[in-house]
Parts: sequence; C-alpha cells; structure tokens
Amino acid sequence: MTTVGTTATDQPTAAGNTAGRRKWRRAVTGWSFAAPFTVLFVVFALLPVVASLLMSVTDMRSTDLRHPLSVNFVGLDNYTKLFADTLFQKAAVNTAVFVLFGVPLTIVAAMAAANALNSGLIRLRGLFRVGFYLPVVTSIVAIAVVWRFLLDPGAGLVNNLLAQVGITGPNWLGDPSTSLASITVMAAWRNFGSLMVIFLAALQGIPIHLYEAATLDGAGRWQQFRHVTLPLMRPALLFGAVITGIGYLQLFEEPLVMTQGGPLSSTLSVSYHIYNQFGFGNYGYAAAAAYVLFVAIVALSVLQFRLLGARDAD
Repeated sequence: MTTVGTTATDQPTAAGNTAGRRKWRRAVTGWSFAAPFTVLFVVFALLPVVASLLMSVTDMRSTDLRHPLSVNFVGLDNYTKLFADTLFQKAAVNTAVFVLFGVPLTIVAAMAAANALNSGLIRLRGLFRVGFYLPVVTSIVAIAVVWRFLLDPGAGLVNNLLAQVGITGPNWLGDPSTSLASITVMAAWRNFGSLMVIFLAALQGIPIHLYEAATLDGAGRWQQFRHVTLPLMRPALLFGAVITGIGYLQLFEEPLVMTQGGPLSSTLSVSYHIYNQFGFGNYGYAAAAAYVLFVAIVALSVLQFRLLGARDAD
C-alpha cells in the first residue's frame, strides 16, 4: 500500500500560493476603495487633459462640436499663430508684470505682518490674525466689486482721501498706466493673509536660543533676521512663493470683474485671453494658449525651487 504525503518541496509552493492569494485580495480590496476616485479622476480630469492636448493641434471650432472627428490636424500652427498674435503678447507681458511685482509684494507684506504678530508688541493679536485672513476667505468677486468702488475716480474713498491733502487722484482703473498696478496691489492685499499664517507658524517654530546666541555675538535685529530667520524659513518661503506664483499666473477674476481686460487691454491676462478665445469658439487656439500657460507655470515653479530650495552645505 502506497502512502501519498506532502513532501518538503511542496510546502514552500503552497505557502507561496497562499501569500500570493492574500496579496491579490489586498490589491483587489484597495482598488475597490480607490475605484470611485479613480473613475472620477479619469473621466473629469485625465480625459479632458488628453482631449485638450489633442485639440491644441487641430483647427477645432465651436461649429465642429457636432462632428468632432472631422476636424483637421494642423500640427503646431496654433502655437505659431499664438506667438505671432499681438494680443496674446500683450496678455503675456501683463501677466509677467503682475507676477513679477505681485509675488514679491505679497511675500513682503505677509512677512511684515507675521513678524509684527510674532514680536509680541501688538495687542489683540488674535483679532489682527482674523482681520488679515478675512479677505482670503471672502469671495473674490465681492472684493473686486468693493475695490472697484474704492478706486472710483469721482466718488471713490481713495481719491477722496487724496483730495484731503491736496492731491488729485488718477482714474485708477480707467488709465492704462495705473490699472494693472491697482489690480496688483488689490491682489497682494487679498492674498497676503494666507502666507502670513504660514510664515507665522514658521517663525514660531524657530528656537529662541538661536536668537539669544546671535544677540550674545553682537548681531542686531537686521542681522538676526538675515542670518537666522530667513535661512530657517526657507521651506515656508518656497511654499509661499510657489503657490502665490501659480495663482498669480492664472490671474482672471480681478480683471474680469474690475476692468474687463481694459483699458486698451492693459489688464488683459493670459487666462482672460484664453477665456475670450473659448467664448469666440476658437477651441484649438485656446487649448494651445492653455498649454503655453501650463509650461510657464512649470518653468516658474522650477525657477523658484532652484532659488529657494534646500542647498547642500559646503
């Protein structure tokens, strides 16, 4: 009589199969939980991105929506037309100026407010924190409408205050030389509250004994700020610069509500130009402009990481 048993070589195989089935069940369970988000991401994010990329190399217009497969492939013609378009060039310059001045202004204002609140010289600091942060959570449309009335050349509060000291205020939003600067100041005022909270948290995380040691070495306040505060706040500064730069490159609501891109396209931004082109039915052209803006956002972020990112010690 022959007895059939399990040999030693069969045991690792059985254990491996069990482990494989267990791993497979865990993977199926994980993907089951992730499936709702994955489906939504693919349908509402990934597919539109791919579709817009394909659209940017076609001559698709609003009249082609009924027959989207009948559009013609034009390669890089939309991008060529884009960079030859004087209106897009004006929008790109406006956006660059807005970012170039708006980002540093917002960071400086946030840093000043954070240092003031962290110094202990200001009473009712909780009230000031709420006041500085309140514009961030307020609707941008509401803020833009309020600022449009504040900057009104006739009845606006700003010009009335200037008139009290004998200064005739300009037409802030109606003059091409001051319209973009007015929007830049308004955007910096609205957005510095969020960076202030981040910078304040970073300041409170700096050990006090570093300042005490710097004081013993004879360092003044400016030297302490330069050699102690700024180096230790580099991660917070990098984060603030990146998110602010990305947001400012997508400038849209402020000129839409306050100036409609005028006067003389002096406040027309790239995002506003893309919005107009989609409204005009130039879908391929608008998609190409959107991808140029995407490349600009990536380039700015890379530059900021190079300037403010962590550096290896020598």
